[in-house]
Amino acid sequence: MHWYTGNTVYDTVLTIEIVIAALVLVGAFVGQSPYGRFGTNAPGLNLNPKLGWWLMEIPATVAFAAAYLSGPHRFEPTSLVLAGIWMLHYGNRGWFFPLSIRQVPGKKSSFNISVLAIGMAVTATHGYLNGALFSHDYFGHYTRDWLTDPRFLIGLLVYLAGFALLVSSEAIVRNLRDRHNPGATEYKIPHGLGFRYVTSPTYLGEMIAWAGFAILTWALPGVIILAITAANLVPRAFATHIWYQQKFDDYPPQRKALIPFTI
Repeated sequence: MHWYTGNTVYDTVLTIEIVIAALVLVGAFVGQSPYGRFGTNAPGLNLNPKLGWWLMEIPATVAFAAAYLSGPHRFEPTSLVLAGIWMLHYGNRGWFFPLSIRQVPGKKSSFNISVLAIGMAVTATHGYLNGALFSHDYFGHYTRDWLTDPRFLIGLLVYLAGFALLVSSEAIVRNLRDRHNPGATEYKIPHGLGFRYVTSPTYLGEMIAWAGFAILTWALPGVIILAITAANLVPRAFATHIWYQQKFDDYPPQRKALIPFTI
């Protein structure tokens, strides 16, 4: 798996992304990012969940499209398949997920502006690196044969498994709140599917999906996304598990934090 492309702009952005990954990893030991149940009421600009999530994730779509459409291989079959996988993920993460959130009316404390700024920078670099890689094919391995390569096929299966776990878990959480009266109950215990085994199947699904993506693309940008995702979500999963145990006396004792039957 190579990383140096010889393209000055691309390699510079990739280096910046590596630094970001290292900073996120260090930051994971400091505390939880202030959004969701760990949101803040501190003075400053705090956004509601719908707007915050949409603004944070949308650069991954916009930057990807701009970078992808600039490449000479943008209409090649393998490039189009890889682009389709990316757009599938961020069609959900950047559009469907934020717009389908059933938020408490008037809530603004869930998304701190600092999270938004950092998140937009990260998703923009994600989008650029992958869009440019797929349509420029810097390493020359995204030919038609790549679609039958074991790395692509195994990675695709892993990705789809993770994506299925992610979206099914998000649906369960979303449906805990009445669409006609979203402010009736702030939090409930989710049940079913992945929640039978772990507190955070959405986080587990996200990490499995990105692991599959790293395999099917066989390139460093995918590995970096996985590293940043894990650095952010692993400690958050454990904090969420403790939060539920403290908030609900009847929280299922057999449920693990992140990995079924393990931790």
